[in-house]
Order: sequence, then C-alpha cells, then structure tokens
Amino acid sequence: MPDEKQDATFTPYVSPDAKLREFTLRAALLGIIISVVFGAANAYLALKVSMTVSASIPAAVISMAILRGLLRSGTILENNMVQTIGSSGESLVAGVTFTIPALLFLHLEFTYFKIFLYSIAGSIIGVLLMIPLRYYLVNREHGKLAFPEGTACAEVLIAGQEKGSKAKYVFTSLFIGSVYKLVLDGFKLIKATPGLVMRNMHMATVRFELTPILLGVGYLIGPRIAAVMLAGGLMGWVVFLPLIHLIGEHLTAPIYPATIPIAQMSPDEIWNFYLRYIGAGGVAIGGFLSIIKSLPTIWSSFKKSFESLKSSLKQTTASLRTDDDLNFKYVIIGLVVVSALMLIIPKYHVNVLGLIIILIFSFFFVAVSSRIVGLLGSTAQPVSGMTISALIIVSVVFLTVYGPSPESMTTTISIAAIICIAICLSGDMAQDLKTGFLVGATPRKQQIGELLGTLFASLFVGLVVLLLHEAYTLGSAKLPAVQATLMADIVKGIMQNNLPWAFVFIGVILGLIVEMVGISALPFAIGLYLPISTSSPIIFGGLLFWLIDRLTRKSDPEEAKTVKERGTLFASGLIAGDALMGIMLALLTVFPMSADKKWVDYLMMRSSISGSILEDILSFAVYFLLIAFFFRFIRRIKQATSRVK
Repeated sequence: MPDEKQDATFTPYVSPDAKLREFTLRAALLGIIISVVFGAANAYLALKVSMTVSASIPAAVISMAILRGLLRSGTILENNMVQTIGSSGESLVAGVTFTIPALLFLHLEFTYFKIFLYSIAGSIIGVLLMIPLRYYLVNREHGKLAFPEGTACAEVLIAGQEKGSKAKYVFTSLFIGSVYKLVLDGFKLIKATPGLVMRNMHMATVRFELTPILLGVGYLIGPRIAAVMLAGGLMGWVVFLPLIHLIGEHLTAPIYPATIPIAQMSPDEIWNFYLRYIGAGGVAIGGFLSIIKSLPTIWSSFKKSFESLKSSLKQTTASLRTDDDLNFKYVIIGLVVVSALMLIIPKYHVNVLGLIIILIFSFFFVAVSSRIVGLLGSTAQPVSGMTISALIIVSVVFLTVYGPSPESMTTTISIAAIICIAICLSGDMAQDLKTGFLVGATPRKQQIGELLGTLFASLFVGLVVLLLHEAYTLGSAKLPAVQATLMADIVKGIMQNNLPWAFVFIGVILGLIVEMVGISALPFAIGLYLPISTSSPIIFGGLLFWLIDRLTRKSDPEEAKTVKERGTLFASGLIAGDALMGIMLALLTVFPMSADKKWVDYLMMRSSISGSILEDILSFAVYFLLIAFFFRFIRRIKQATSRVK
C-alpha cells in the first residue's frame, strides 16, 4: 500500500494556497481552437499512418507564446488549462478514426451525426470514469507512477515561466511543413511518391512518400520502431508480393477475395486483395500480444484502481484547492444521462445489452489504461488490443443473440467505437491531471476543461473525417485507415464468415515469429499493412533522431535535453503543418468554384520533367534539403547554447 503521506510531502510549482487565473475565457477559447486544429491534423495523421502525436506540449508552447508572449499576462495555470483543453482533440480523433470508419467499409450508414454521437458519448464516459481514480493514481502514487508525457509537459510549462517561450520552433516547422505540402500536393512542382516497380523481379516495389508528416513521425517514434515498420513494409512489398505474383502468374482463375487473376494485377491490387489481409492478421495478433504481455500490469492496475474508486467515494470535500475534484454525484448524473441518451436516440444503435457491455468494458479498460499510461506512458497504452478484444467478444455475442444482420454489425461497431474513445480520453486525462498536479492546478477545473474540449472537438471531427473521405477516399493508398479497416474485417469475418482466413492466418503466424525473435509484432505488422510508400520514408526521421542523439550524447546533459526537446517541437510542427495543409487542399478539392471547375485546378501546375528519372532525383534532393535544414536547425541551437555558456 502506498505511503499515506507521500503526496503531502510534495510541493507543486504553484502553492495550493495561491490564487492565480486558471479557467479564464481566453484560456478556454485558445484551448478550444488548439483542440480543433490539432484534432484535425491528428485525424489526417491517424488515417494515414495509424498513429497520433501528443498535442499537450505543442499546445503548452503555443499558449505560452500567446498568453505570456503577445499578451504578457498569462499565468502557468492558464497555460496548463490551454494544454488540457487543447490535447483532448488529439485523443478523441484517435478513438474516432481507429473505429468509426469501419461503418463505411461495411457499407453501413456513415454520417456526421453518427460520428458526433459516438464521439460525445465515448468522451464523456472516458473523462467521467477517470475522475474517481485521479486522487489515488496521481497523488497517492506520486513517485511510483511516472506519467512520462504529463511530467514532460509540466517541465515545459515550468521552464517557460523561467526561460521564455519555445514557440518559434513549432511555428517555424509548421510553416515549413505547410509550404512543402502546398508545393508537393498543391502546385505539384515535385513528385510526391518516387519509387520503383521491378517487373523483372515479379513486381517487387519500393516507393517513398517524401512528405514532412512522415519525417516528423519517424523522428518522434525513433529509429528502432521506424526500422521495424520499414522491415514490415519490405517483407510485404519485396518478399510476399513477388512471391504471390510468381505463384499466380500462370493461373487463369482468380484467387479469393480477388475477382481477377493475379497475373493481371498491379502491385497495388495485390496489396489490396492479399497483402493487407496478411498485415491484418499481424496487427490483430500484435494487439492481443500487447494485452497478454500487459496482463500482470492490467490485473494489478485494476485492483489498485478499484481501491482508489472506493477511497474516493468516502471523500466528501477537498481540504486543498489542488485536491478539488468534480463532485462524484455529477459523475453519476453524467453517466446516467449519457446512458439514457444512448438508449433513447436510435442512431446510437445501442440496446440494453449493448449499454451494459459499454459500461462494463469502459470501466475496466479506463481503470487499466489510466494506470498503464502512468507506468509506461501513452505509447504503451494497448488501445488496439483492448478494442479488438471488445470487438470480438461483442461480435460473437450479437451474432449469437441477434444473428448476422446489418443491425448487429452496426451495433458492434458502435459499442467498440464508444469504448475505444473512452479508453483514449482516459489516458489523455490521466496525463493532463499529472501535469496539473505538478504545476499546482485545480483538478475540478481541468476536468471541466477536458469535457469542454471534447465537446467542441466532437463537433468538428466528423466534418474533418468526411472531408478527407470525399477528397482522398478512406481505405485508399492515400489514407489507408488501417485500424478501422481491420475492425471492419473482424466484424465481417465473424458475422459473415467471409474473410480470406488463409492470408490472415499467415499474418498471425508471422506476427508470432516476429515476437519470438524479440521484435514487437504490432509496428512490424502495421508496416506490412500500410502501403510501402507510407511505411518506408519514416526511416529517414528515425535516422535523423539517431544522428542527433549520437551527436548530443557527450554534450552537457541540460544542453542535450534542450536539443531533444526542441527537436520534438520541430517534428510536431512539421506534422501539424503538413496535415493542416492537406486538409486545406482537401477543402479546395471538395468545394468547386463552379459546376465544372474546382478551386484546386487553379493551383495545380505540372513539372516539365514529369515522368522522367530526373523527377525522382529532384524529389529526393528537395526532401534531403528539408532533412538538412532540420538537422542544421537543431545543431545551431546546440552551438548557440554552448556560446552562451
């Protein structure tokens, strides 16, 4: 049992007795704007590469630049409120994009109103269920649960009070990322995806989508995971794809699920009909293995979280401002209201059985997830494994009770989406509350802020997802939507028994083999599942991180920390700039100026070297200039810091 006095010995940056501006109108408005903007950017990123990046630190940095820099009056608690509200959008879109597009792939109703309903229900459930766990996980377990992202964000906020804002690194890279994306996909002056199809090697294919967003992702996930994803991509497109083509080139009959012979297929068609099912099997087993590896942590987390729930129910009023949570009666009222709405509103497709499953799974997974992010960080949060587990159980239950109807499939996806969103929001909430604990924020105000941020993000996420589908088509090579496609395949496979199980089984065995040699199956399988053009260029960002890390190892520890932190901000800005410009170009594509002319037509110009090898060389040359600028920017920071000392 943790020491009862452990949290009492900790003194936050702002004293519990201090009275500073915290939940102000300007903090709320700025947080909402950041929540919507970074939520939109992460929606694009999640549908493209099946991951999101934390918005907490960029939101904190932008807040300090505006409130402390421009307005010269922001407090650290206001900045913390901005990042609390601002980071909620990123967590929401992770849950939405990983699940709800499965409705589209199953040819079921896929509308803005549905996305909004699932978003708001899952968000409220995730935030409310986390509230009773806060005191135990954040206060009582202080010193035992690291909460890496929450602690890092607190350090940035405190450093901003003492050393000034670092927002120029975010804004500079955001501008560069957006301009690069405009030149690439707007003006089309350089080729976005150079590569090679080796027809004499049975269609072995290597392509690189040379975009800022993938450079930033590679930098943030690091060289090891980037290399594992690249290995998965090469296994699929340089090993399995030629093997499938070699076996099928003399066959005249198509092999299920394809409708044309393999000999007539392009590399992308072989990927669509066969490779992605192998990848799906790998992703599924990777998710399950992450659950299995976490079982000891999951069990102890649930037990301790349940203890925290019991202790929180005994608390009536907080003795300190920094212990003031939203009253538990409002938690109960909120859960009752959301539950009633899910039963009353037909668009939820949730009956009493479905509601019981949602509440039980959400309570269990929120309790587990909140502690796991405290132990290992948000990146270790097994969202995919938890969601897949819930999805399979719900699919089997509804198949048994109601049969393989479209209504059963819709209800299954609805339940999985709400549970997944609740898991994502609880993890974000836990990190934000840890940041607040360290800087001396008021938990109740943070909890209200998180609910406010998710409300506005819920209003916009559906618009962004539908816009991206209209412009780029979800499930295409441009936006593969890996997780949602996998969810659809699982539901369809169980309900209708029409999955190409042989290919899925190959993926499962491959995932197990990869785990046996000490490599995480999930990033490997995602690399296999994604188009090679997406999984391969991530390695450039990973190698850049490795190089910068090597060059700063012998530096002063504080200097090395500064270099890495600003590199993280620069990478985050590249991702946001690329994604936001991608959304702007999607708007220009979808909304025409006239009946037969689109705005984007006025932006597009064709390169005079289109179709030649020089076009590929030019693409790589410009991309390496971007990498060199990134590297030089970080090194310049290092040298400048050295001169000051």
